[in-house]
Parts: sequence; structure tokens; C-alpha cells
Amino acid sequence: MSKPSQPIVVLVHGAWHGAWCFAGLQTELDDRGIASLAVDLPGHGTSLEPLGDLHGDAAHLASVLATIDAPVVLVGHSYGGAVISQATAANVTHLVYLTAFVPDIGETVMTQLQSMPAARTMLGDAMVIGGNGCSTINPDLARDVFYGQCHPAHTLANVARLSAQPFATMTQPLTNAAWRTVPSTYVCCSEDQAIDITHQQLMAARCSRVETLATDHSPFASMPSETADVLELIWRG
Repeated sequence: MSKPSQPIVVLVHGAWHGAWCFAGLQTELDDRGIASLAVDLPGHGTSLEPLGDLHGDAAHLASVLATIDAPVVLVGHSYGGAVISQATAANVTHLVYLTAFVPDIGETVMTQLQSMPAARTMLGDAMVIGGNGCSTINPDLARDVFYGQCHPAHTLANVARLSAQPFATMTQPLTNAAWRTVPSTYVCCSEDQAIDITHQQLMAARCSRVETLATDHSPFASMPSETADVLELIWRG
């Protein structure tokens, strides 16, 4: 079988989420004839693997990418930006940081956040710190943090799916920074209540180009068509 010439969009979720969060966006991509694959990081969504750390998440992603016989547009949302930065694969032709972290080698998600000017968001109040090395999200605050412009029914379903997130994913330094060698696009979300827009703009400076959507932390759910527009432009090259 000859190698497909069209890229596939691979979607990597952020903290507390799973591949399920991209369902609406994948429907939009399907309608445009754009193939996509949403990855469950270990311990999230339908994954039966134990929760791990950043390097384990990136190794899992790299193993998925190695099975794809096509060019890849690799999308990371929020914490997923650190995962797509750490993972390596020769078939990745473009990185997309969807209101995501863009750490450099030696940085962690937390140290990148702490290196920027202080900016208060709702996320800190919504996080519930457990004694098991993980955090969860207060379901009563999840809507305002993640889904402020999403359909109320979709928000209820999404909140019910949120799961625990290990601290190690936020505190483990990167040993690779794929954005240094792979073309990249940063998608800022101006109404985000989880990652402040000023922080997004600072992180976006590390990327090749920048797009902005006037929406919340979950553009794949609140603006799936507009998010698909951005990805289609990249997919078409």
C-alpha cells in the first residue's frame, strides 16, 4: 500500500480531560474530509494504563505516532502542549498549540507558568489537591474555568468525564522541545479562564505563527467550526 499523501490531525488533550473532549471538533473535521485521531493519555478517558508523568505521556504519544503512515499535524491542548513538545516523531510536519503550554528544554509546565508575570485565573480556585499525588477539579467550578461559552448540556457531560491529574505531569522538566525544529501555530483564546491571555501571548512568541479565537479554554467544544478552520488551513499547507 502506498503511503497516504494527506496529513492526519492527531489531537492530544490537556489535564483532567481525555480524547472524548475532541468529539465535536472531530465531527467538523470529518465533514471536511480531514482524518483525525484523538489520543487518550495514560490513565485518562478509556485508557487502562496507570496515570504517569510527562515523559510517560510523551512516550505513549510517540508510540501512537510511530504507527501512523502519514504526515501528522499534531495538536496539543493546554498541558498537552508540553506533551507534544516532549514527544518526537519524524512524521510530524506541524505543531498546533491550542491555548497550550510551550515549555523549553529544562522547563516544566509549572516553571514556565511561574516565569511569567502573575495573572490570576479561576483554575487555582477550582483545583482540589489530593493526597495521592494528583489533583481533581471541583465540578461546581469546572464550567466557569473550562467551558464558559459551551452549550450547557455539553458542559454537564464534559464535567462528568473529568478525571484526576498527576502532579508529576506539571513538574517534570522537558528533555526535548519539538517547536524549536518543527513549524508551529499557537491558537490564543481570549476569554480563557484557565490560562490567562497574557500568558498565552507570551508562550505564543515561541511559535511560527499565531491565531486568536474569542472563546474559552475549550475551543474544540465552544467553537469547533472555527477551530477546524484553523486546522484545515494548516492541513492544506
